Amino acid sequence: RQLARHAWRGHYTRRMRRWCTRTAFVTFPVFVLLALAASPSPARADVTRVEVKARTPIADAGYEKIAGLVYFAVNPRTAGNSVIADLEKTATTHDGRVEFSADFYILRPLDASRSNRVALVDVVNRGRKMVLSGFNRGGTSDPATAADLGDGFLMRQGFTVAWVGWEFDVRRSADVDRGAGMGIAVPTARGVSDVVRASFTPNDDGPQTVGDLAGYRPLDANARDTTLSVRDGEFGARQPIARERYTVRGNVVTLIGGFEKGRTYELIYRPTEWPVAGLGLAAYRDFTSWLRHAPDSLAPVDHTIGFGSSQSGRFLRTFFYYGFNADEQGRRVLDGAMVHIAGAAQLSLNQRGAQPTSLTMYAATQFPYATAAERDPVTRRVDGLFENGRAAKTQPKVMFTNTAVEYWGGGRAAALIHTTADGKRDLTLPPNVRAYFLTGTQHGPAPFPAPPETAGQQAPNPLEYWWTMRALLVAMTDWVTRGVEPPASQVPRLSDGSLVTVAKLKFPALPGVANPRTVQGPRAENHDLPFLVPQVDADGNEIAGIRTPEHRVPMATFTGWNFRGAAIGGTAQLVNLLGAAVPFPATKTAGDPRRALDERYPAKDAYLAAASEAADALVKGRYLRRDDVAAVMARVEAWWALIHPAGSR
Repeated sequence: RQLARHAWRGHYTRRMRRWCTRTAFVTFPVFVLLALAASPSPARADVTRVEVKARTPIADAGYEKIAGLVYFAVNPRTAGNSVIADLEKTATTHDGRVEFSADFYILRPLDASRSNRVALVDVVNRGRKMVLSGFNRGGTSDPATAADLGDGFLMRQGFTVAWVGWEFDVRRSADVDRGAGMGIAVPTARGVSDVVRASFTPNDDGPQTVGDLAGYRPLDANARDTTLSVRDGEFGARQPIARERYTVRGNVVTLIGGFEKGRTYELIYRPTEWPVAGLGLAAYRDFTSWLRHAPDSLAPVDHTIGFGSSQSGRFLRTFFYYGFNADEQGRRVLDGAMVHIAGAAQLSLNQRGAQPTSLTMYAATQFPYATAAERDPVTRRVDGLFENGRAAKTQPKVMFTNTAVEYWGGGRAAALIHTTADGKRDLTLPPNVRAYFLTGTQHGPAPFPAPPETAGQQAPNPLEYWWTMRALLVAMTDWVTRGVEPPASQVPRLSDGSLVTVAKLKFPALPGVANPRTVQGPRAENHDLPFLVPQVDADGNEIAGIRTPEHRVPMATFTGWNFRGAAIGGTAQLVNLLGAAVPFPATKTAGDPRRALDERYPAKDAYLAAASEAADALVKGRYLRRDDVAAVMARVEAWWALIHPAGSR
């Protein structure tokens, strides 16, 4: 009994207090209790300690920021953790658990009455926060004033916003409260002897830093079994390069005579250690569950929504597939998730030699692609992202949002989210799944009105999609908190011809623009995948999906692909993640089949009226918030001013 009183007063660990709560130990002899305490603890993963390094109000914002380190321990023998690659090969504590720690950062309302009791748990992208610059249309990684929070959209909605490090190869900031380089410290696997490999395509001939191998130091910089090869394109035949022609220092490789721009190289070497990268999945799971359920949570909430963009969206797809949306007590971790610009890909994370930084998608786009279980036409395996033995019981409500880039480039194969794996039929999405095509946009919108020069043959694509994303986040929040059905899915479909094989694309022949029908399609597990892309109109603009006013009254042809420019070589290949904007001619131009601007928009009033009508339709469908219409129309007017600098007509 005395032991119990001390435990509740905080003299023993939180784990002991949880054990005491579950056990009627007050009737046990003391020696039995001590014996149980010395034995391995019941199988649970949990936050064991939180170290707050900074806690500061954000001036004039009504919010505070909390930053520090969060400590975890997991039992490798539990079903929820046994899926983590090489976890059983790590050192454990006396009670059989594996310990690790990560950076965390929280923004929470100071006044509880301003909170919507929802945590938006942003999956950091290569250590960087994403939601402030996106949903808030600006903002810094470590806000000090209200101005540092962009336009404050998330704050007006009352969200608690939280981040936790999960990626082992991130260069972490010395001051975690500064918000940069959020990462995780994981143990390494013992008794492993293997190699790591990564491909890269140089834009210049100098020494190349192979970013995909940032987390791996070579065991021997001069090892003879280190290899370098070169090929043309992603799937060309590999040609070995003589060992004496190159040197490797860390993850930097130098080639005598220089690299050939636009060719694809592959570096392979034996590293010194093998970080257990999959623990990043457990960190996100347990941190999110702690926020929501733990008595000592620094930001208690009732609901959780995950957001992941690009790499981070692939993280979420991987997170769900391996069953991490169930915490150690079987509770749902995320009520909802917005999986943004990830295509049908997963992440190189839960595997030996993981490379989460990698932009190479051909290895990551692997079965299963859709949430519902289906049969892989090549392997005959039946599986689903959600419908499998690990994930089925704790499925979230999910929105998949993709741009044209995810249909076109890098093997992301976004169409396979909403078609069968053989690419022959449209899927009927389950009730808890929505898919939205952000028509005509690229991976991340290029700056407007003056996009920077890029490596592509065409100017980058500036079409803006974040106003749509804001409306969808509001819809997601209503879905998980009040059960209000969100807007209907909007994707190109095989059944109506708005989704086609690349050979059937009706893209017009434009002066100085390469033919997109030559693009290499996606592959997975050494076989070709269906290459399905959105169909276009006579201008080359896509006809399905959520078409913003900028796209409804276009000033250019907007694409999700852009070929590499001559200056960087490999001109038959695409620039990763880049779309294009090919302006309409001002007047009728020989050789250009598109109508000229003066034919389309003879007067500004008619142009703005058409854009306003498109905006109203989006508001009615809940793909745009009424509060954001003014900003959208300002952007439309800016397009007019760009084309007519002397004034309107």
